[in-house]
Amino acid sequence: MHLESAIEQSYELAKTRYQELGVNPDEALEALSNIPISVQCWQGDDVCGFEKTSGGTGGGILATGNYPGKARTADELRQDAEKLMELVPGKMRFSLHAIYLEADTPVKRDEIAPEHFAKWAAWAKEKGIGLDFNPTYFGHPMAADGFTLSSANEDVRRFWIEHGKCCRRISDYFGRELGTPCVMNTWIPDGFKDTPVNRFAARERLVKSLDEIFEEKYPAETMLDAVECKLFGIGLESCTVGSHEFYMNYAKEHGVMLTLDSGHFHPTEQISDKFSSILLFMKEILLHVSRPVRWDSDHVVVFDDELQNIANEVIRNGAERFHIGMDYFDATINRLAAWAIGYRNIQKALCKALLEPSDMLRKMETEGDYTGRLLVCEELKAMPWQAVYDYFCLRNGVPTGSELPAVVRDYEKRVQLKRI
Repeated sequence: MHLESAIEQSYELAKTRYQELGVNPDEALEALSNIPISVQCWQGDDVCGFEKTSGGTGGGILATGNYPGKARTADELRQDAEKLMELVPGKMRFSLHAIYLEADTPVKRDEIAPEHFAKWAAWAKEKGIGLDFNPTYFGHPMAADGFTLSSANEDVRRFWIEHGKCCRRISDYFGRELGTPCVMNTWIPDGFKDTPVNRFAARERLVKSLDEIFEEKYPAETMLDAVECKLFGIGLESCTVGSHEFYMNYAKEHGVMLTLDSGHFHPTEQISDKFSSILLFMKEILLHVSRPVRWDSDHVVVFDDELQNIANEVIRNGAERFHIGMDYFDATINRLAAWAIGYRNIQKALCKALLEPSDMLRKMETEGDYTGRLLVCEELKAMPWQAVYDYFCLRNGVPTGSELPAVVRDYEKRVQLKRI
């Protein structure tokens, strides 16, 4: 049987099974097609960027491995991203860091401007996708001591405040150019390796810095601010200035989004449990999906239980309240494959979550029928959701999972390995 016919037949059979539970797979796929996933540019080149000055990564950020074929220029990175668009269905966005600017001569980070990202905006407009943005508070001499916005050195703090302001102007520019809000995420690597005696002062300086950066108001139609917390990192094992409690309170107090990264918490914590609590007090969440193996090790997202828990809670609490982005970097495998695997796994988990008979389960729970709830939830695990996702891929003209390896290997041979 031809693969296309097999996928269509499998979908029809799956559709019958789900309709018995009161679920319409056609409606689920329509909803899935409208949930954007923002692809992180830094997976494509190992977080190097295109500054014309030396700096490198830092602040606990390190892409390990030396797999051949990484993007060396912005054009090569865009080329790889365009190939990714051929491999994934649905609504894709692209997330840039400030170090991915394009300029003929070196530009200081406190002087970057929209003009240095004009090629990215033109490319995104041509491809019909939105752009998101991130200030780069690491990999720079002014961050060498591990402090940026919370630095006790006023010159250092002033430099990074200006960088933050520049990045917000660039984000607003992206939103105006592309007609979709650019989400700008602020994360800093500030913290102490050993136990400090004055945590309060560092956090007080961070509040003042953020207040100044966010002082100018931009319309929500063009850009949205978010702040990202972290448990700890290399060089800040004893105290992270921008902790979860710090940013959760700051976000609520100042009306900005809170960013939850699935790798930024204790290994026994599940961020999926946090969504409903936060959404009672905040309008939206920026979600960074990663995979912590030991801590925030930023492994490629796999289809595991916590990913499914995250997707379930996204759908149950309203997908329109989440901005979903990927955040990992693995240089030990093909980078295009790393992008595609993570993206498709997130989308598979969302697909499976959308096929849940939510009304039935809520009714059971409200009526105290926990036995029925458990029976249905367990049966859902073995339902033919993969047939539904395969059909989604077929309908969008992208490879199914069984076809993906050959496509990646062909591109690697024709394009990526020739960069060596």
